[in-house]
Amino acid sequence: MSNTKPRSDEMNGAESLVHTLLANEVDVCFTNPGTSEMHFVAALDHIAGMRCVLVLQENVATGAADGYYRMRGTPASTLLHLGPGLANGLSNLHNAKKAGSGVVNIIGEHALSHIELDAPLTSDIEGIARPVSHWVQTSASAADVGTDAAAAIKASMVAPGQIASLILPSDTAWTEGGVAHGAVQKPAPLAYDNSVLDQAAAVLDGPETLLLLGGSALTEGNLEMAGRIARKTGCAILSEWANARMERGAGRVYVGRVPYPIDAALEVLKPFKRIVLLGARAPIGFFAYPDKPAILTREDAEILTLATAGADTTAALTALASATDATGTPPAHVVTPALPDRPSGPIDVKNLAAVIARAIPENAIVVDEAITTGRAFSPATKCAPKHTWLNNCGGSIGYALPAAIGAAIACPERKVMCLTGDGSAMYTVQALWTMAREELDITILVFANRSYRILRGELANVGVQNPGPRAIDMLSLDRPALDWVEMARSMGVEAQRVDDCAALEQALDDGLKSGGPNLIEVML
Repeated sequence: MSNTKPRSDEMNGAESLVHTLLANEVDVCFTNPGTSEMHFVAALDHIAGMRCVLVLQENVATGAADGYYRMRGTPASTLLHLGPGLANGLSNLHNAKKAGSGVVNIIGEHALSHIELDAPLTSDIEGIARPVSHWVQTSASAADVGTDAAAAIKASMVAPGQIASLILPSDTAWTEGGVAHGAVQKPAPLAYDNSVLDQAAAVLDGPETLLLLGGSALTEGNLEMAGRIARKTGCAILSEWANARMERGAGRVYVGRVPYPIDAALEVLKPFKRIVLLGARAPIGFFAYPDKPAILTREDAEILTLATAGADTTAALTALASATDATGTPPAHVVTPALPDRPSGPIDVKNLAAVIARAIPENAIVVDEAITTGRAFSPATKCAPKHTWLNNCGGSIGYALPAAIGAAIACPERKVMCLTGDGSAMYTVQALWTMAREELDITILVFANRSYRILRGELANVGVQNPGPRAIDMLSLDRPALDWVEMARSMGVEAQRVDDCAALEQALDDGLKSGGPNLIEVML
């Protein structure tokens, strides 16, 4: 890491940017550069300390930065080419924003003198960046780049994590006079709402009350504290449907998730007259449906927000445990080591969940984008060895393969399992190439139902009965059928296809032992 601040006459703007990133331990860059970014590329070449990870599409870069932050807790940078390159990465920046991940985007721009010519790649980069960013800034000169970069890094670290987009005109990168900025101080998280602490402690009383958790409340220590509160007060504990990171497995407190389907969620939440939110939002549906409510809690439910996602959830849980006299109480819902029986025969959803539960290694990271297939995974895997589970928080598909890259780079000592449907995986299939290039320890399961299966159910949910062949054809992936084995091998990833439980079990064992990227196409 660079701790020095070279004189301004020794560096250009791009070099001051690299020195500033490294001074703040932003030492990974997921990159897909173009002409406007060449001086930044040159600076990365001769300034030691940055790991540069090449991707073949920008949505892989932004998704990888999301996965990296979730596991490392510090931001990575991305390097994106002008407005179109940023636009390619918007989908996973949306997911990262919803997950509360910190990302520092470096986005190339034309030289200031060239923008007025309206060259083919000219666009409103700030306008493109704002909807998926918390902080946006265009550097005006080489002397400003280091200071702007420091501000971007600080913005990205605002709890729980924010998207910062720094736009770097090429002349500010190549012009001499850059000034590196030193380390910035990480902003403290917000305080929890102490004014409702006593009320929150009072309402958590018995099975008609719920403590709903999200964000940083789902660490191992915080889950244990929530378990103590549940044991003492008799309240239920649940998490949001989609969580950026949850610690799970044997020896930990198990927390179920509010279901995704509207009817199931309404049923689960129906008993609760009083709900305390801690790092979570009040439950709402993903979509609007005819004749179904969008708010999933009962109409007369009393809802208190003790801590938002950006607040100090550890302090909030500690205070709530003290206020409920639960600090010394043994936690409820601690799971003991247990695995499902070994399944046999054809692969169905139940057997698939059992095989995965039996295969999860100790301390693994599971990246989950099994949108329909995966709904059975949570209860089946709760007693597996200790592991971390990552969900898609923004709902924009194509997150899992890139996020697995980021998680593997953030935690190279841990096994990564990536669970994804075939439709979702096709959005960012280029990620396989980066996995091979970086020799990442990732085992990918692609669930090949050869359709956008979730949308078949959504047709019925919005009231469409007896859809015809044209509607079904728009949701199918079988004309022609995708060949995941050939696609993976063409990008340097070992792959095989399985259609029964024994073959899947063996393929998982082989893949996890290999130490490199492996893909298993699971026929459903």
